[in-house]
Amino acid sequence: MIDIHSHILPEVDDGPKSWDTAEAMCRMAAQDGIEHMVATPHANDRYFYDRDYLTGLLDKLQQRIGARPVLSLGCDFHLSFENMQAAIQTPERYCIGQTRYLLVEFNNFNIPPALDDWLGQMCERGIVPIITHPERNPILQKNLDRVVRWTGLGCAVQITGSVLTGSWGDRAAESAQWLLKKKAVHFLATDAHDLARRPPILSEARKALAKSHGEETAHALVETNPGAVIRNDHLQRVAVIAEKSEALPPREC
Repeated sequence: MIDIHSHILPEVDDGPKSWDTAEAMCRMAAQDGIEHMVATPHANDRYFYDRDYLTGLLDKLQQRIGARPVLSLGCDFHLSFENMQAAIQTPERYCIGQTRYLLVEFNNFNIPPALDDWLGQMCERGIVPIITHPERNPILQKNLDRVVRWTGLGCAVQITGSVLTGSWGDRAAESAQWLLKKKAVHFLATDAHDLARRPPILSEARKALAKSHGEETAHALVETNPGAVIRNDHLQRVAVIAEKSEALPPREC
């Protein structure tokens, strides 16, 4: 399995507060069957995102844990006005590794009015925004059709694995299931922050997804599509998983 959203770098955001915890999280992930993790520290008003500094931390963590899991760097990109402008100018600063894929996180209290225009601009620049955990966002829970519309623009969607096992309550679970039925989910990820409350465990969610939506869908959301992100390749359209095995490129804006 490949986890494209995790907070495993120590002492940089609300993730692990020590190197020991960061290493233990990586070991836990490897034991769970996660072979590759993308470290995605927050990029918002509270936590400054210094790509060079974080790259150094990532390299140090990889040395301390050994070969597995393999680590890459991205960010949990908060959609503030300042961030949105910065990403238009230098999207490569925020994307996962050297790819065109960018995790984007919404505020729980408001969504920028110019969001659709911004998503269109990012697509025009060849960037694929990945909407992170919309099933947990109180605003989007009331308007999930908007998430589906964004996938039509060329965006992808990531839901939190532990939502499928009941850790986030009924509303989040129902929202996730609705998006899955609409074929509007491309990834499961841990969004891990610690060893207990939000651990780097994906296998339980994968099993739940395989039971409810089939093995092919589970495979696509934790292996095929995350692997495509790491390789900067095309995603497999979830809507045709049961019909075709070929991968299709993201829709152009």
